[in-house]
Amino acid sequence: MDVAIVGIGIHPFGRTDNLTGLEQGVHAAREAIADAGVDWSDVEFAYGGTGAAEKPDSMVSKLGLTGLQFVNVSNGCATGGSALQSAYMAIKSGMFDLGMAVGFDKHPRGAFTVDPAGRGLGKWYGDIGMALTPQFFGMKIQRYMHEFGISEDSLTRVAVKNFKNGAMNENAWRREAFSFDDVANSAMVAHPLRKYMFCSPAEGGCAMILCRADKAHEYASNPIFLKAAVVKTRSFGSFEVFSQNQALERADSPTVRASEAAFEMAGVAPADVQVAQLQDTESGAEIMHMSENGFCQDGDQEEWLANGWTDIDGKLPANTDGGCIANGEPVGASGLRQVYEVCLQLRGQAGVRQVPNEPKVGYTHVYGAPGLSGVTVLST
Repeated sequence: MDVAIVGIGIHPFGRTDNLTGLEQGVHAAREAIADAGVDWSDVEFAYGGTGAAEKPDSMVSKLGLTGLQFVNVSNGCATGGSALQSAYMAIKSGMFDLGMAVGFDKHPRGAFTVDPAGRGLGKWYGDIGMALTPQFFGMKIQRYMHEFGISEDSLTRVAVKNFKNGAMNENAWRREAFSFDDVANSAMVAHPLRKYMFCSPAEGGCAMILCRADKAHEYASNPIFLKAAVVKTRSFGSFEVFSQNQALERADSPTVRASEAAFEMAGVAPADVQVAQLQDTESGAEIMHMSENGFCQDGDQEEWLANGWTDIDGKLPANTDGGCIANGEPVGASGLRQVYEVCLQLRGQAGVRQVPNEPKVGYTHVYGAPGLSGVTVLST
C-alpha cells in the first residue's frame, strides 16, 4: 500500500506570544485539512508530536470530538519525522485510508535545557558541561574538520546560504540575510561554531494529511508520494549527542543506516534527488549530514560549498527554506517543516525560492538526541 501526502499546513516559526504551542498546531492542522479538501470528521487517525508544549491529542478539543485514534509522539529533534513515519506505517499497513501527522512546540527563550537523569545519564554529565549541546556539537565538528580537512569558511558558507534562503521564506523566523563577514565575525560560542551558525529553540506548527496512494487524486490534483519513511537509532560506537565515551571501533551514525534503508525502499539513489532538507542544528551538522546521507564523500563538502552546489540553483539545493538556522527549531514541528518545504518544491509552489527544472524527487533528513535519524524520500 503506497502512501501520498495530499494536504500540508504550517504556522510560521519564530515567536508568537499570543498563541500557545497547541494553538499553532491547530492552525497548521486546519490549513492541511483545507489544502486536502477534507473535513476533520474524515480523518481516521492522527500522530502528533511535541517536546515542550501541551499534549498533542488535546487539539481534538479545538478541531472536533470525532473519536479518532490520536497517538502522541516524542522523539527528540526527530519528533516530527517520527510522527510522519508513524502515520506512514499506519496507512502502509492497510489499517487506515486517511490520517494526519502534526507537530508543534513552544520552547522557552534561551538554550535548550537537558536533564541528564532524564536521558539515563549521571549528574556528572551535566556538571562537566556536556549537557550543553553547543559544546558537544563543537567537539564533534572539531573532530570531523581535523579528519577530513573541512575549513571554518565552509561552516560560514552553510550559515550564509541558509539565512539567504530564509530571507525568502515568509514562514521563517530569521528573515535577514547575513554576509560572509557577518557570520565569520560573530561571537564564538563553542569553537569553531559561532553565534550565527546555530539554530535557536523556537515556536511553530506543521501538519500533513496522508492517504492511500490509490485514493490520492480524490483529494489533490498534485499529490506528493511518500516513497520511503525510515527512523533508525544509534549503534554502539557511533558518536552521538550525550555519548559518554567512545568505542575503540567507530560505527556508522544512525543517519547512514536510515539513509541507506530509505534509498533502498524508494528504489532511487542519492544522485536522483533534486532538492533536500538536511538537519542543520548548526552549520557543522549540515556539513556532516551531506556525507552521512550519501550525497558526497567525507571532505568533498569543501568543494561543494565553495562552488555553491547546495544553493537553490545548484546541483543539490539543500535547506531551501533556510533550514533550522533560519527557521529555528520547535522540535515537534521541525521534521514536518522539512517535508512541507519539499512538498512545495515538488508542487512548483515555492515562489522566489523555487528550485529550477521542475524537481521530481525530494529528500528530508532530521536528526535528534540521543542519536536517532528520520529520513523520507518524496516524489511527484
